[in-house]
Amino acid sequence: MQAFDWQNPYPSTRSPLFARNIVSTSHPLAAQAGLRILALGGNAVDAAIATAACMTLVEPCSNGLGSDAFCILWDGQQLHGLNASGTAPQAWTPEHFFKTYGTDAKTPPKRGWGGVTVPGAVAGWVALSERFGKLPFADLMAPAIEIAERGYAVPVVVQSKWAMAAELADLTSQPGFAEAFLPRGRAPQVGELFKFPAAARTLRLIAESKGEAFYRGEVAAAVEAFARSTGGAITAADFAAYQPEWVTPISQSYAGHELHEIPPNGQGIAALIALGILKHRDLRSHAVDSVAGQHLQIEAMKLAFADVYRYVADPRSMDVSAAELLDEQYLARRAALIDPNRAQDFQCGNPVKGGTIYLTAADESGMMVSFIQSNYMGFGSGLVLPGYGVSLQNRGHCFTLEAGHPNVVAPGKRPFHTIIPAFLTAPTSPAAPAPRGGAAPPWGGPAAAPDPQIPSRVPVMSFGVMGGNMQPQGHMQTLVRMLDYGQQPQTACDAPRWRFNEGLSLNVEPHMPPATVAGLRELGHQIGDIHDSYQDFGAGQFIWRLGDPAVEGYVAASDPRRDGAAVGF
Repeated sequence: MQAFDWQNPYPSTRSPLFARNIVSTSHPLAAQAGLRILALGGNAVDAAIATAACMTLVEPCSNGLGSDAFCILWDGQQLHGLNASGTAPQAWTPEHFFKTYGTDAKTPPKRGWGGVTVPGAVAGWVALSERFGKLPFADLMAPAIEIAERGYAVPVVVQSKWAMAAELADLTSQPGFAEAFLPRGRAPQVGELFKFPAAARTLRLIAESKGEAFYRGEVAAAVEAFARSTGGAITAADFAAYQPEWVTPISQSYAGHELHEIPPNGQGIAALIALGILKHRDLRSHAVDSVAGQHLQIEAMKLAFADVYRYVADPRSMDVSAAELLDEQYLARRAALIDPNRAQDFQCGNPVKGGTIYLTAADESGMMVSFIQSNYMGFGSGLVLPGYGVSLQNRGHCFTLEAGHPNVVAPGKRPFHTIIPAFLTAPTSPAAPAPRGGAAPPWGGPAAAPDPQIPSRVPVMSFGVMGGNMQPQGHMQTLVRMLDYGQQPQTACDAPRWRFNEGLSLNVEPHMPPATVAGLRELGHQIGDIHDSYQDFGAGQFIWRLGDPAVEGYVAASDPRRDGAAVGF
């Protein structure tokens, strides 16, 4: 395993957790719900689904029953990717938005029905359970139903984000929002009880029907009626047509490991591009928190975003492929653009050759799950389905109305997406057990034949860092700390982060060394105060495999920037 330095030089309220069965996320009640499922004989997928369901209740500013989701999991033999991001209603065209919001509109609106695509998270839970779960699906909904009915005391970080959202008129004026999330005419206070019986009703319907009521039954019909009465275009037929997609993760080699991300329409490729650029610069020759080391990472990330914002969309509409964006020679040319002595505002290259929650779970059979779901932008669209507690996301805002752009809105299309789970593997070595191709998978069922096109590899870490465009930045920054500098997961999680915005604009956390901040300013980075109360510098969860999961187990870290915890046994 990686030779970590277990000393943590940064301020922290947490220590790494060592266990054979682990759940880590940004709210302790949800993490404990997943652990409860593991103790009942469930596997890591079962635990992840139960945790995700609970997160829709205990961190409603970040996600809800109307969320989208993505997942990467190691099943004991190989990786699988699931894209459960939603699709645009059939009524959505640029002309629809110009007619509704005016011809000067550049994107669909941030709040209201103009941002609501079909929610994919519930379908993602069902797909994961059917393919990899051990326990009955209804059992996985039980902890969330209990929390929704009995209520819970609102914790510190969630309350602060809830209270800030309650001050936004464009959010609180949306139909259903105040009734659901301002039960006393205001946001709950710290320690105040919050119950959500309407969400419990929907969770019961989901549990009883394995999601059918949500997409092809009572809930879908209620969404259409709600939309019709309040100006929306989404229909029950849009819900009925939705299916999540199983996808093959894309990857980038770095420091003797392989980072895996979900392919576009997500922005995970940004982390792969940035690491591919850093491979061509001598990062390790610089100290971990040095000006030069941080500058190289910032510039690599800026180059990555320049390409991602130009090219990434629903893959059916992209001008270039993910493989072309990750081409080794192309990334070497992009790396050569970095000037070690000054910050730059990069433009996209030409690669053609001719508000979110994250959770991770792992069990002693070797199954590891990297899962993320989100309503986007803090409480999403602001719309909440009356009587059902379904808060609807606003991922449609990520479309553009620019003619000819690969991410232009179209019926049934998936928008550019910010939420990205990640997974780290390493090549099979003599000291590591080889993947068990042809053996019975640990959750039961038929054996899977080894794919000769997939190089032998072993799982190393399931991880993610939630928070808008901070996510690939967080993936890169934490991974560099672990792989290049040997920092253990909790140290890498606690370390100060920077966040690139656009142009030369940058935010840095208060505990970044003052000399480093001053040095970055001298190079031309424009470091300002952060004005994003929802996303800030993200929040990470990490589970690193120590060896045989049944013997050595795992070590996990949970971000102190949120209320959460890593729990295990």
